[in-house]
Amino acid sequence: MASHARVLQEASERRPSLGFSLGAYLRSVDWILLGATLGLVTYGFFMLYSATHDDPTVSTPFYYVRSQAIGLGMGLVFLFALSAFDYRHFAKWQMYIYGGGLVLLILTLIIGTGGGTVGANRWLEFSFFRLQTAELVKFMLIVALGAVLAEGVELRHRFRFVVLVILYVLVPGVLIFLQPDLGTSLVFVAILLVMLVVWGIRLSHLGILAGVGLFGVVMVLRILPSVFGVHVLKSWQLDRLEVFLDPQKDPLDTGYQLIQSKIAIGSGMFTGKGYLQGTQHTLSFVPERHTDFIFAVIGEELGFLGGALLIGLFALVVWRAFRISRLSRDMYGTLVSAGIAGVLVFQVFVNIGMTIGIMPVTGLPLPFLSFGNSSLVVFLMAIGLLESIHVHSVAEATK
Repeated sequence: MASHARVLQEASERRPSLGFSLGAYLRSVDWILLGATLGLVTYGFFMLYSATHDDPTVSTPFYYVRSQAIGLGMGLVFLFALSAFDYRHFAKWQMYIYGGGLVLLILTLIIGTGGGTVGANRWLEFSFFRLQTAELVKFMLIVALGAVLAEGVELRHRFRFVVLVILYVLVPGVLIFLQPDLGTSLVFVAILLVMLVVWGIRLSHLGILAGVGLFGVVMVLRILPSVFGVHVLKSWQLDRLEVFLDPQKDPLDTGYQLIQSKIAIGSGMFTGKGYLQGTQHTLSFVPERHTDFIFAVIGEELGFLGGALLIGLFALVVWRAFRISRLSRDMYGTLVSAGIAGVLVFQVFVNIGMTIGIMPVTGLPLPFLSFGNSSLVVFLMAIGLLESIHVHSVAEATK
């Protein structure tokens, strides 16, 4: 197996000499990816304003938009800074990145706040910013795990190494689950699976992992509660799973949000009621309409066409991410790009799916659209990293 030092030395030798001229940089940027991303962000600001402009609890119709603009400004700075940065340096720092992520998660469990969720510890409060650490650690895990897998590429047929990789992801995943944040801990599972598949894991090993995972789900949902009286999930988490199967079981409480979301989206039909003309969210029938359920606002006001346009923009971003994964000149860039694409696919599918009733309500935000500076900044950072891989890959190919 090539040592870590050898891997980094080879990457350094292949590193293109951009001289970092502005012309070389501009020629190497993936403008389609950047344009689609900015399109999603713009879409999100318009829908955020629609969802919140008539909120009686805030002093101005632009309260949420102005707050989100702070995150946009920070995110764009990180995007362009990362796009000009050589992403391969992150491989050298993977131990510090991974360790820093664990420290953030442990601090969150000790001194974090719930942001209105009783019994939760998910945010670290700063004087100028509130950080949802799980969002940042998703990004940190991708760049750290990519380095571990790239270094161990010759060990991909050894199940022992695969188990060690799983434990590597399991530690931060469990810390996030304890916040409690089931949705984001499931994102870690998606990151692991996508990156393992792209890495080249054996199908037999993947089958074993699937079997163990299925057994774990049965243990958590059935065997532990009924046989041993141990409840791993909170009562409200179990309620969400039950409501997903039958929303009418509790239509005025746990099933209310899902029912109202489906009514809002269904009432939009093909073309929608018109921008700022939604009634379900205007009359506050749809809770969390500016965060997790912002797609309900889109469905009601812009209808099927508006939803299709949104999904088309997401598809464009995901396509460019997988394209960058194929273009990458090294395994590290390939894995990191695939991990980012996997997160986008998973979160978009789960978020939109939960608003229309085909997925359980897990609290995952819709990337680039849901209100929340942490999510917006981190996803813009991810786009910046994709651009970095594209810039350096194109520059090296044309060297």
